Amino acid sequence: MIFSEIFSRIELRDIIDILLVALFLYETYLLMKKTGTTPIFMGVLAFLATWILVSQVFKLKLMGAILDKFISVGFILLIIVFQKEVRAFLQALGSNRGFGFIKKLFKPKIDESGQDLQDVMPVLMAVMDMAKRKEGALIAFQQDVPLEKFIETGEILNADISARLIENIFFKNSPLHDGAMIITGKKIKAAGCILPVAQNQDIPKHLGLRHRSALGLSQETDAKVIVVSEENGHISLADSGKLRINISAGDLQKELTKQQTRVRNKN
Repeated sequence: MIFSEIFSRIELRDIIDILLVALFLYETYLLMKKTGTTPIFMGVLAFLATWILVSQVFKLKLMGAILDKFISVGFILLIIVFQKEVRAFLQALGSNRGFGFIKKLFKPKIDESGQDLQDVMPVLMAVMDMAKRKEGALIAFQQDVPLEKFIETGEILNADISARLIENIFFKNSPLHDGAMIITGKKIKAAGCILPVAQNQDIPKHLGLRHRSALGLSQETDAKVIVVSEENGHISLADSGKLRINISAGDLQKELTKQQTRVRNKN
């Protein structure tokens, strides 16, 4: 009887309201996961759940009054305490990663794989040549999460993608060869950049700082990072917190083409 009365009071707009809130929370969780702010999201949810239980379910007046005060100033406190994390979240929200699924619903799919391959060939050629010569390289591709804080650590180039330019930057006598190159869209945005280093204990001991930096960036953002080992010339790819070691030229081409397709779809 109780459940039948409850369901009889539910209207269509209530169902739509619940679905929209669920979708909003899900997309917010995915976005914060990409920007590394998931603990904040889970902490806020836990606090809200506690507040609802105390104030609405058990109706504890004293504890409820205290939590009400925190709720009233909670948003301001979050901004003050988590300035960097909130900034990263808002940057991602402003990019296509932030609820970009809405845009995809109305945007037609365009098959431009031939042009995509043409766009990635300079990078692919440079990487293959450096691998043959065993010249170390570290190249990061920005996707939806902005890499501005890492770009600022290097030399701003904002240059067109060129195989010769990439090889010259990573030439062993170049002052920028030890850092990372960051590519955004169709531009080499910066070189000589400093990336976060992964602290995983299970990383093979023979992998150096380049591999750890590539993995570290892929853990904090959704960037794809190519590594060329100067020890053996092997090519590795870090993506979504995972490191694929010694991938083939064909697999690298597929990944780079996917990246360029994402860039085109965003534009």
